[in-house]
Amino acid sequence: MAEVKLAAQARTEFGKGAARRTRRANLVPAVVYGHGAEPAHITLPGHELMMALKTANVLISLEIDGKDALVIPKAIQRNALKGNIEHVDLLTVKRGEKVNVEIAVHAEGDLAPGGNLLEYVQNTLLVEAEATHIPESVTVSVAGLDAGASVLAKDIPLPKGSVLAGDEDAVVLQVVAAQAEEPTAEGEGTEA
Repeated sequence: MAEVKLAAQARTEFGKGAARRTRRANLVPAVVYGHGAEPAHITLPGHELMMALKTANVLISLEIDGKDALVIPKAIQRNALKGNIEHVDLLTVKRGEKVNVEIAVHAEGDLAPGGNLLEYVQNTLLVEAEATHIPESVTVSVAGLDAGASVLAKDIPLPKGSVLAGDEDAVVLQVVAAQAEEPTAEGEGTEA
């Protein structure tokens, strides 16, 4: 996993007005939590942060007033209409430390013939991995599965160094038979 470096500045102004001024300057207000330290209120460059967050569970190296901090995104607030980032909560991590993160689940392969449909019960899987080696996603084969079959969390092969952190018996994917509508006869149900 690549590490993204961002320069951060400590925030001294708080509140709605200060946040609006920060966003107009193309900066994003953020808070850094973790490891028993006091939360650090910072601002990050908007465009660089947006590009970094395009990678799921990205590892970000922050430089805050001459001090370095390694963080991962915990919560991202976006504008409902414009989609731009309004605020970010970041979690401090250390190299070698294990963290719980959600990774995307992707399916590959063709289902058994007969009009079967693949349903994602969960789009993500909760795993525990080293903070510097977080997998982006996991791929599971659904080749040949027929209606009624399901894939449990424990059946999905995880990348090396990752272990399942959620319920191992949770259904992640299931195959369902396609529902066909019964054709209605012409003129049925209409009165003359």
